Amino acid sequence: MITIKYPKREDWASIIRRPHLDVSELTATVKSVLDDVKARGDEAVREYELKFDKAELDSLAVTAEEIDEAENLVDAQLKDAIRLAHSNIKTFHEAQQFNEVRVETQPGVECWQKSVAIERVGLYIPGGTAPLFSTVLMLATPAKIAGCKEIVLCTPPGRNGKVNPAILVAARTAGVSKIFKAGGVQAIGAMAYGTESVPKVYKIFGPGNQYVMAAKQQVSLHDVAIDMPAGPSEVCVIADANANAEFVAADLLSQAEHGVDSQVLMITTSETMASLVEAEVERQLNLLPRRDMAAKALDNSKIVVVASEDEAMELSNTYAPEHLILQTSSYAELSQKVVNAGSVFLGKYACESAGDYASGTNHTLPTHGYATAYSGVNLDSYCRKITFQHLTEEGIRRIGHAVEAMAAAESLDAHKQAMTVRIKEVER
Repeated sequence: MITIKYPKREDWASIIRRPHLDVSELTATVKSVLDDVKARGDEAVREYELKFDKAELDSLAVTAEEIDEAENLVDAQLKDAIRLAHSNIKTFHEAQQFNEVRVETQPGVECWQKSVAIERVGLYIPGGTAPLFSTVLMLATPAKIAGCKEIVLCTPPGRNGKVNPAILVAARTAGVSKIFKAGGVQAIGAMAYGTESVPKVYKIFGPGNQYVMAAKQQVSLHDVAIDMPAGPSEVCVIADANANAEFVAADLLSQAEHGVDSQVLMITTSETMASLVEAEVERQLNLLPRRDMAAKALDNSKIVVVASEDEAMELSNTYAPEHLILQTSSYAELSQKVVNAGSVFLGKYACESAGDYASGTNHTLPTHGYATAYSGVNLDSYCRKITFQHLTEEGIRRIGHAVEAMAAAESLDAHKQAMTVRIKEVER
């Protein structure tokens, strides 16, 4: 990691710059796969599964027997952990349910909102080097609470044609309706367009590599909604002189092991702490099975020493991290100054791993600075708000002439007429 001491404000932009991913070359590849899936459905998906995942499939659907088998393959301790995490995620997201409020804006004019679940949602769960069964819980649990009628999950199989058993156990625990063996761009295409097996969904959720992200962005232009734009995962840790250097290093590395394009940023008011953490990162890095991947991520990463905690918070808000850890004595005070972040972890015991798995908050979060405008996945992500209004004769008397005047000023005569005919009736 590079250490930068007391940078000038004009240097902040270069400090917080994310690793650049040039997706221009893969755009055409992604489009060709999407077009093929749209045209040929299941047949195309199976061919791409053989090509990319080396899995020869007779059927895309996961059977009930395969899920039963998975239950026997996952050890009891992990199943208990999955159930605990699911319970906490469920509790947290149930508390987000919408309460309908009716408002009388004028006598005789009543307005209200109704929260309605998206009927059919698609969840993409990566496989590969780290099958993210925890993401199944994060995405399916709020979908179930929201009342989505159909929850479709796509995830790549192994070469043996089987889905990771922990993914299947998590899916059953969270109430997923249908599970399909499909990964990568072909999975996104299947859910966006529908195939003989995979239903077309109305919104797609979930992380993935740069091909998956490009596919999600392409299908979102015309065919289906997506949860949010996303890039490589990231964390920012703000630490003071009293922080635990071992904890800080562990937090930085837990993020760095996600992938070579991940980024970690530490901001501290203590030069001593910066040196301690740098040494501790080196020590812990050598103990990691994924150390080569984490080491490459650290090449994109920085330790920044600043003059004050206020400056640390200002730099963090400019960065807008996916994950923000406040390991300072004044974390409660600093938490009030958070403006841009996906999820915030307070104090020395609140590691990012807690939120990634089992505290109850959602780990599907905006990356790449999108926390300036996007929320992480929550219950509202699976709902639409439909507005209603009811007018009585008194309501027409109260707002009718204002509507006429505004419609006339916009030269929309039919709009004016729709109100005028009602005014004439109530004023007879």
